[in-house]
Amino acid sequence: MTTTNTSSPLPPDPTSAASSAGAIAPPRAPEAELASRHDAAPRTGLDPERPFGAHLRLAWWKPLLVIPGLLVAMVVLQTVLTLIVVLVEVAAFGRDPMDVSISPLMMAVMNLSLAAMGPLAVLVTALAARVPWRSLIASPRRASLRRGIVYAGAFSALVGAALALTALIDPSAAGIGQFAITSTTIGLVLVALLTTPLQAAGEELMFRGAMMPLFASWIRAVRPALVLGMIASSIVFGLVHMSVDPWLLSYYAVFGLCMAAMAVISHGLEAPIAFHVMNNLIMMVVGALFAGGGGIVIDRSVGMGGPVMLAIMAVDLVAVGLVWLYERSQRP
Repeated sequence: MTTTNTSSPLPPDPTSAASSAGAIAPPRAPEAELASRHDAAPRTGLDPERPFGAHLRLAWWKPLLVIPGLLVAMVVLQTVLTLIVVLVEVAAFGRDPMDVSISPLMMAVMNLSLAAMGPLAVLVTALAARVPWRSLIASPRRASLRRGIVYAGAFSALVGAALALTALIDPSAAGIGQFAITSTTIGLVLVALLTTPLQAAGEELMFRGAMMPLFASWIRAVRPALVLGMIASSIVFGLVHMSVDPWLLSYYAVFGLCMAAMAVISHGLEAPIAFHVMNNLIMMVVGALFAGGGGIVIDRSVGMGGPVMLAIMAVDLVAVGLVWLYERSQRP
């Protein structure tokens, strides 16, 4: 005869208890799920849930070191190289030290120094954020040469038409002076063709590829982060052009903001690089051809801007619209 002991039950199986508890646990709220994802996200690296331009996560202090460091490096590099060129041209070619025009050698040095800052900014930012450097050029997609070529073709037509219209309204604003072709003119055109694309790409890599996500990394909410990154990087971009004219300063800031918008819309830098290259290249070539046979003079003092800058800003906005339309057409 067997008896059953009802007063001393076996201890419960911990695994069964856990499974039972899991079975009756209420579903997690969406807010809790999102919070857990952000808590689990790394403090450094790529954040796949955020758009290009606000896709980096860094410790708060890293942008405080990287951003000023890049700006100081850019100013020091350009200042030192410019002084060397001036000394060389004064000693070798009898250049007037007070001459502010841009010679072929000066243009080459200025363009190449800015071109060098782009890869440097991307490399430093990638190391600080512990991300692949390619993610600062396009993310989450891969960079596309075809995309850049398509944009370059469209923007060359847009900038050329806008420059022609501006020349009719205000020739001085379009850099139209006396047409002449000299050895200096030929040198400027050749240097512009060879180095201006590198200069424009370098600026985009630095300000939109590196600085925009660095500024944005300070805020976790996506939209405020994008707003901060776009506006802050555009203000810095405007200030480094060292113009005290309110019209010109506004133009440079709006230009930077439009380039930032292109990068965010297209998830990469192909569009802003293409527009920046076409804009600067066409302006430099035209400036060289209509500089009276001498060097190019870029005057950013007070009074050099004016209401005509609104038309130039409108061209930048049209370019942003073209990028939005093209990217929309590429969606599956």
